[in-house]
Amino acid sequence: MTAETLLPPPDLRDCPAPAKLNLFLHVTGRRPDGYHTLQTVFQLVDWSDTLHFHRRDDGVIARTTDIPGVPADTDLVVRAARALQQASGTQFGADIAIDKQLPMGGGIGGGSSDAATTLLALNHLWGVRLPRAELMRIGLSLGADVPVFVFGQNAFAEGVGEELTAVDLPSSWFVVIHPRQHVPTAAIFSDERLTRDTPISIITDFAACTNKFAFGRNDLQAIATAKFGEVARALEWLRQYCPHARMTGSGACVFARFDDQQTAQQVVEQVPSEWDGRCVSSLSHHPLATFA
Repeated sequence: MTAETLLPPPDLRDCPAPAKLNLFLHVTGRRPDGYHTLQTVFQLVDWSDTLHFHRRDDGVIARTTDIPGVPADTDLVVRAARALQQASGTQFGADIAIDKQLPMGGGIGGGSSDAATTLLALNHLWGVRLPRAELMRIGLSLGADVPVFVFGQNAFAEGVGEELTAVDLPSSWFVVIHPRQHVPTAAIFSDERLTRDTPISIITDFAACTNKFAFGRNDLQAIATAKFGEVARALEWLRQYCPHARMTGSGACVFARFDDQQTAQQVVEQVPSEWDGRCVSSLSHHPLATFA
């Protein structure tokens, strides 16, 4: 029996790339190379892009879906596939189609999650079987949020976001509002008003917190709400239903946690029409966690 006969079928469809929420986000410093050190907790949720893969024998990586404003060669999905090719030495390629549902510039990790799903799916489809730690290393070379999606669990993160410790979080429902405003991450992290000296917490501080969804703050929120008025207005609106509502990542999405779906859905139904509101539930593991 040859190695080729052990490969899975050449098509792998309906691979989810779930969003994440930052329950808090503390900027604790800045490294000499310009990267910021931070602490955060990543919560995976069931709002996803969906990717479809077809294995090719000619080594070509082709994105078969047009994404306005994102050339294929700069797309994290294409870059992830090529990085996995290089790391593994495989001769395979892939056609990759993307059903894009997560908003870009929303702070929910859409591009990073797409890249992680690509690494997980092609690691399986190509039969290269790199260990999870190696996929996370490749992911970090693409972006600081990619490793947590490869990690596959809700996590307490440190460093630039790559030092991950699994955490158990209660089942939850969230209202997520995208105020239809694109927030460039670089515009937030480069702002001179950003504080970079939040005291370092330890994971037991978070674990001991009775209401984990009220722990800490998002240090990027003050900058984003000052620069982008719709983010500020969406956050103010959501806080009438949950005082602990906050922004995720560098924005633009804001979110609030609720105990049950009915309450969350009732809030979503009140979201002003100029914004996009969604009711999402928590995930304990990435849907492709068993692929690595």
